[in-house]
Amino acid sequence: MTLSRRRFLTIASAACLVPVAGRAARAPFRWQGVALGAKAQIVLDHPQAERIARDALAEIARLERVFSLHRPDTELARLNRDGLLEAPSFALLDCLALARRVHGLTGGRFDPTVQPLWAVLAEAGARGEAPDPARLGEAHAALGFERVRFDASAVALDPGQALTLNGIAQGWIADAVAARMRAAGVSDVLVDTGEIVVMGHAPDGDAWPVRLAGEAQARRFSDRALATSASLGTVLDGERLGHILDPVGAAAAPRQVSVSAPRAALADALSTALCLVPDAQQAQAICAAAPGARLEAFAEVEPSPAG
Repeated sequence: MTLSRRRFLTIASAACLVPVAGRAARAPFRWQGVALGAKAQIVLDHPQAERIARDALAEIARLERVFSLHRPDTELARLNRDGLLEAPSFALLDCLALARRVHGLTGGRFDPTVQPLWAVLAEAGARGEAPDPARLGEAHAALGFERVRFDASAVALDPGQALTLNGIAQGWIADAVAARMRAAGVSDVLVDTGEIVVMGHAPDGDAWPVRLAGEAQARRFSDRALATSASLGTVLDGERLGHILDPVGAAAAPRQVSVSAPRAALADALSTALCLVPDAQQAQAICAAAPGARLEAFAEVEPSPAG
């Protein structure tokens, strides 16, 4: 399986992927549909596979009602609209707490308050125009995740601020789905929601093979999470302006970064922020400061030719 940032959900139990010697093959449970706004597939070999799959999809739907920016009724959308969200869910608070930790580890490069800046640049890019200087100035003035206040009672933003958790929530959802699988007794499973969590063993009895983007040889992982981010995975101006925006204003060459960690949310956030650091040495140092995190790949990439 190639590891890349994409909108796809697949959950595969190791037992269902190859026939077991000495017994007749049993057709696994298979579900195909849409989850997280994209094509999804769940394949499980388990006596209660249908219930487990149903629970996993219900968990994804629940978390979309927390983190999605594209629906007006989610916790994040209401927070951005009103500047205040009372009684936030545990999911939102835990995600914000981890985001703050990575914000500190990366010298502010991981900053969910880039959402207003992203909106200004994306809207201008869609029109093929330069961004309005006044709106751009307002967006820059709103930057600063350290100004976001949150506890069990409420999350509060400063005027003009809005958050995006797109660089961490996908990983948080992968962790939550994996936890559901573990609680249901599924011990050998790969969960891919755009970030990957692998538990136990692959069908061959070894750790799960995962091929990082750009590498010919698969690596083996078990009981670990992985994420890859690319500066130019999405471009806002059709050519060179990547979707990972640097709030500290120190421009870096386009990067592609892969990180593994005990949690997919941590790997997700770190891989996003490390696209913005000057070099691999600094990326290594940041990962070393995050317990259990490991820099798997760090490469400069060339932008695709326009047109």
